[in-house]
Amino acid sequence: MSHKPIRTLLNANEEWAQSVIKDTPDFFARSATGQKPKILWIGCSDSRVPESVITASKPGDIFVHRNVANQFHLHDDSALSVLTFAIKEIGVEHVVLVGHTNCGGAMACIEAAKDRAANPGLSTPLTRWLSPLTALVQSLDLSACSASEALNKVVEANIIKQVDNICKSEPIITAWADPDAKKVTVHGWMYDLAVGRITKLVVRDAQA
Repeated sequence: MSHKPIRTLLNANEEWAQSVIKDTPDFFARSATGQKPKILWIGCSDSRVPESVITASKPGDIFVHRNVANQFHLHDDSALSVLTFAIKEIGVEHVVLVGHTNCGGAMACIEAAKDRAANPGLSTPLTRWLSPLTALVQSLDLSACSASEALNKVVEANIIKQVDNICKSEPIITAWADPDAKKVTVHGWMYDLAVGRITKLVVRDAQA
């Protein structure tokens, strides 16, 4: 097993830290005192969609939760705890749910929707995690779509569905109902891998 990828990361970290100190000597000292990002990013684990890189953000700018196919399940304590902490402790003002083109999780769910009848008992951590997305695929009419059109349709529907789930979650409902709480806006975005651009699909707030 080669350890070169690990050495590359550690060397790059050392060079990066030195460059930051050279440009802003007190950056890390200030960063260590706390965080106050205004944005919570809920995105996909895909290595091609690093939120800080594609938005040219710095450490401390974005609070982050990522998982396979940018899901927000209402029974997922991990996502709910991140959202709760972001709203109540950090004071974020925007929650952005970000999907992306050519999503491997969405592709897998399209195939799983076709095969579910043939393999009704197939269950793994990944299939269980993606089960709601597979069900969403089954609810869509993709019969007239090409493979690429079907994938884009699923990705967009998934983004809108997860935004809806976020808006139904206890942390958001509580924040929106409290007249003294900082208002939070929920956004649904899609990142296009082929061009490096973000498209805004939906925005929801307490008045929606």
